[in-house]
Amino acid sequence: MLRPFNVNLKVILGGGSLALWCSCSHLPQDVALAPPGFELERGFQMELIASEPLIADPVDMEIDELGRLYVVEMHGYPLDVSGTGKIKLLSDTDGDGVMDKSVVFADSLILPTGILRWKNGILVTDPPHVLYFEDTNGDGRADKKEVVLTGFARSNPQHNFNSPRYGFDNWIYVGHEPAVTTVLYAEEFGDQGSEIRFPAAPEGPVLPVNAGGRSIRFHPDKQELELLASRTQFGHTFSNWGDRFLVNNNNHVIHEVIPARYLDQNRYFPVANATQSISDHGNAAEVYPITDNPEHQLLTDIGVMTSACGITAYQGGIFPEPYDKVIFTAEPVSNLLHADVVEPQGATFVARRLLQNKEFLASRDAWFRPVNMYIGPDGALYVVDYYRQIIEHPEWMDDEVVASGALYNGTDKGRIYRISPKGSQPLDWSMNMDLGNSSTGKLVAMLASDNIWWRRNAQRLLVDRGGDEATAYLEKLLDNASPAVGRFHALWTLHGLGELKPEMIEKAMRDSEAGVRRTAVMLTELYPQYKKRWKRTLFGMHGDPDPKVRHQLLLTLAGYGGDEVSGVRRELLLKDLEDDWVQVGTLVAPIAQHRDLLAHVLEVYDPERPAFDPLVRKLASMEMQAKGFSETVPLLEKILVADRVDGWEGPLLLGFADGLKSSVSGNGDWLRLMDPMVKAVFDHPSLTVRRAAVQLLQTRPWPGDRSAEKDIGRAVDMALDRERDVEARVVALNFLELPTVREEDREELKKLMGPGEPVPVQTALLKILSRQPATEYAAYLMANWQMFSPEVRNVAVQTLLVSRERMGLLLDGIEYGPIQPGHVGWMNSVRLMNQSDETLRNRSRRLLSFEKGERKEVIEDYRVALELKGDPRKGLEVYQENCAVCHKMTDKLGYAFGPDLASLRNRRYENILGDILDPNMSIADGYDLWSVELNSGENFQGIISSETPSAINLANAGGQEVTIARKDIKNLQALDVSAMPAGLENNINHQQMADLLEFIKRTNLD
Repeated sequence: MLRPFNVNLKVILGGGSLALWCSCSHLPQDVALAPPGFELERGFQMELIASEPLIADPVDMEIDELGRLYVVEMHGYPLDVSGTGKIKLLSDTDGDGVMDKSVVFADSLILPTGILRWKNGILVTDPPHVLYFEDTNGDGRADKKEVVLTGFARSNPQHNFNSPRYGFDNWIYVGHEPAVTTVLYAEEFGDQGSEIRFPAAPEGPVLPVNAGGRSIRFHPDKQELELLASRTQFGHTFSNWGDRFLVNNNNHVIHEVIPARYLDQNRYFPVANATQSISDHGNAAEVYPITDNPEHQLLTDIGVMTSACGITAYQGGIFPEPYDKVIFTAEPVSNLLHADVVEPQGATFVARRLLQNKEFLASRDAWFRPVNMYIGPDGALYVVDYYRQIIEHPEWMDDEVVASGALYNGTDKGRIYRISPKGSQPLDWSMNMDLGNSSTGKLVAMLASDNIWWRRNAQRLLVDRGGDEATAYLEKLLDNASPAVGRFHALWTLHGLGELKPEMIEKAMRDSEAGVRRTAVMLTELYPQYKKRWKRTLFGMHGDPDPKVRHQLLLTLAGYGGDEVSGVRRELLLKDLEDDWVQVGTLVAPIAQHRDLLAHVLEVYDPERPAFDPLVRKLASMEMQAKGFSETVPLLEKILVADRVDGWEGPLLLGFADGLKSSVSGNGDWLRLMDPMVKAVFDHPSLTVRRAAVQLLQTRPWPGDRSAEKDIGRAVDMALDRERDVEARVVALNFLELPTVREEDREELKKLMGPGEPVPVQTALLKILSRQPATEYAAYLMANWQMFSPEVRNVAVQTLLVSRERMGLLLDGIEYGPIQPGHVGWMNSVRLMNQSDETLRNRSRRLLSFEKGERKEVIEDYRVALELKGDPRKGLEVYQENCAVCHKMTDKLGYAFGPDLASLRNRRYENILGDILDPNMSIADGYDLWSVELNSGENFQGIISSETPSAINLANAGGQEVTIARKDIKNLQALDVSAMPAGLENNINHQQMADLLEFIKRTNLD
C-alpha cells in the first residue's frame, strides 16, 4: 500500500497550489494511480519522491551502489553562465520512500548536463569539461575535483554534450552534437570548442575540435578516447544487447546501426549516415498532450514531437509485457512521456506506438517538463521533471517574452517521480543498500538480474576491483542456464578484467541467444592474435537465423582477407540484399575485399529484385575509382554497343559516371570511347543506358576538335519530336549541353520554352540556352519571364548564379523588373545574400528585404490574415506553389529540406505567421545553412542532413542531396542565416496567407 506524501512534498501543481494525494487501495488493478493533473497508463502508479525545496531544476540523476541519490541541477538555463549549477545528494532518512534530506555535493558548475557514478565519486558533464568529483572525508560534500576531459563547446544549452553512460563494453559513452549557430547570444554561447583531450595526458589521444560534433566514448583510467559514428541531442540509451539509440528534437528514436570503427576502411565508399530513424509513425510524430493552457513560444510545436529527449529503454524487470521491449522518450514541450514498442527489423529495428491516440504519461500542468528518465534498483521508472514555465531557449523566442522576465519562472522548483506497477511498495533503496561492499560472488550473480541497474553497477564494480577472484564465478555464469543477459554481461566483464579466453568466445558463438552470438562475433575483433582460430568458426555462422548476427558477421569479416572470406561475405550480402544496411555493411570493407564482387553480382543479377540496381551502381563507382578509367574501357565498350539489355547495364554505367568524377581518364582512351558513348545516347535500346551515356560524357569537356554537327542535328530533332517519350527528349537536351549549339538550332529549340511543354523539357533546355553570353541570355529570360512556371523560374535563377556578372544581371531583373523577390526562391536568395563580394551581398540584402529589422513591418501588415477566414483547399495550392520544394507536409507532400510543416499544426496562428515571414529570427534546430568548399575549388551550400567521421550528406531544396567525403573538404562553415530567407510575402497576398495557415493548421494527411 502506498504511503501519503510528506507535507513538504505536496506541491504538485503549477503555481504552488497544494494537493494531498494518497493511495487508494480499493481501485482495480487496471486503472492508474497518479497525482492530480496527470493521466497515466492503467495498471501503474506514480509517486513524487523528491521536490523543492530539496531540489530545483533537475536534469539528470544517478543512484550509486550505496543507495545515494545524486541529482544534477542546471539553474543557469537558458542564459546564466555565472556558475549556479549544483550536484545534490538526496536521502530518505526515515524510510517512508520519500527523500527528506539534501546536501550540496558539488557547486559552481556552469551548465551541468549529466552524471555517472565512477570509482569513488562521480563524473559530471559540464561544458567544456568532463569533471570528476569525490568526497574523500565522508562529509557528503566533494572535496576533490579533477578535469578528466576538456574541449567541448559551450553552445546553446539544449545542444551541449551530455548524459555520460557506462556502456556494456566498459567504455563511457557521452551524447553530443555540433555546436549550434547563435545569432542573439554569441557572447554567452558562441564558443565552438577546441580539440578534445585528457588534460592530464599531454601526449594522449586527441579528437578534432568539439569532437566534430559527434558523440564520443572514453576510458578515464586507460586514457582512451574515440569518436562515435553519429550524434545525439540530449540522451541516449542501450538495449539489453548493446544496441545504441539516439534522439533529436523531432526525431524521438534513432538507431546507430554501424559503429564508427567500420566506416573508414574503404575510401572509395564514404558513408555519410550510420543511423536509421526507426519510428513507423514518422519524425515530428503526432503526440497527444492534455495540457491546460499550454505555453506557446516561437517554435513550440505543441501536438507533435519537437523536444524529444531523455530516451530510455525500459529494462527494470518489473513492468509487464511488452514493456521489456519499450523505449520511453520525454517530450517536455508537450508535457508528456511517449512510449514505443521496439522490435527487430533486419539489421535495425522498428518502433511502433505502445498506445494509440494517447500517451503513457501526460500532464495538464503546462509547467511539467520531463527531461530525463532513470531505471532504479527497484525496477521503477524515475522521471526527472525540470518544472519550468518556459522550456524553449530565447534564441528562438519572441522578444516580448524574453523582456517579460518569465524565462526563469520555476527555477526554484523541480520534481522527481517514481512510476511502478500499481500496488508496488514505496522505494526502499535509500540508506538501505550496500552493493558496493558485496562479495565478488554476489556481484557476479547480479549480472544475471532482470534489472539493468544491478547488472550495470555489478559489472562496473567488478571491473573496478580487478584481480582474478571473479574469473571462476564468471566462468560458471557462462556455463549455467542463467538468463542470457547474464552470459552477455559475463563476457564483457571478463573482457574488462582481461580474463576472457578464446574458448569462452567460441562457446558464445554457439549460444542459443542471438544477442550473445552477435556479441561473441564482435569480441573476436578485440583479440586479433586469434584470427586464424576464429576464422573457421566465423565462416560457419553465415547461415545464422538472426539477421543482426549475420550483419555483425559482415562487419567483422571485413577485417579478414582471402577468397574464402569474400565468398562468405557474398553469401551474406545476397541473402539479405533488400536490407540497405547489409549493402552498406558489405561495402564499408577495405577495397581488397571487393575483388571480383561486381562481376559476381552481375552474374547473379535478378531484374525482379530491385535492390540489385543500387548495389550495382555503388560497386561500379567503387570499381571506377579503384581501378581507373582505362581498365573499365573494354566493359564500357561492350555495354554501349550491345543490342540487348539484361537490366544491370544502366545502373552500372551510372555508377561508372559517379566514379569518373573522382578518377582520371587517359585522353586516348576517352576519345576512343566517345563514338560508342554518343551512339548509345541515340540508339541504345535501354533509356537508362542512354541517360547514363550522357552522364558519362558530362564528366569530361567536349573535345574542341571533334565535329558534333551531325550529333547536334539528331539531338535537336529528337528534342523537338513531341511524339517521343519525355525522358528521351530530356536525354537529347542533356546531350546538347556538351557541344556548342549553333545559333539557328538554339532559336529552333526556343519553341520548347512554353507552358505547353513538360517542365523537365523546359528546364533541360534552359541549361543549354544559358551557355549564351551573359547579357544575351539574361535579356531572353527577362523578355519571357512571365510565361515561366515557378519550377522553371527556379532553374532559370540557378543559371544566373554561376558568376558575379550574371548575379548582377539577376539583381537588375529584381530591381527593375520583371522578377519579383519571391521568384528567386529561398535557397537561391540565401546564396545571393551570403556572397563574399560585398557589393553583391549588400545589394542582394537590400532587394530581398533580408535585414531583420525590416520584417516587423511586414509581419504587422500580414496580421490582417489572422482575421480572415482561410480555405485549406486553396491553402494546399499556396503550399504546392511556394513551400513544397523545401517542406514536407507529413509523408504525403513536398520535400524534406526544411522542417515538416505538420509539426506546426498545434501552434498559434500568429507564431506560424512570424516563422514564415521572418525565418531568420527562428532558425530551427538542425536547419543551419552550411557552406562547403572542396579542395577542387567547387562550392556547395545546404543543410547537413547527416554525417559520419568520413563523410557528410548535404541536402538542398527539392529533395536534392550530395554526399561529400571529408577528405575532399577544404573548408566547412556554418552561415548565420536560416535556409529559408524572408520575402515570401512577395508571392502571396493576405488571403492566400490565411489559406496557407488554415492548410497547415487544419489539414490531416495521415
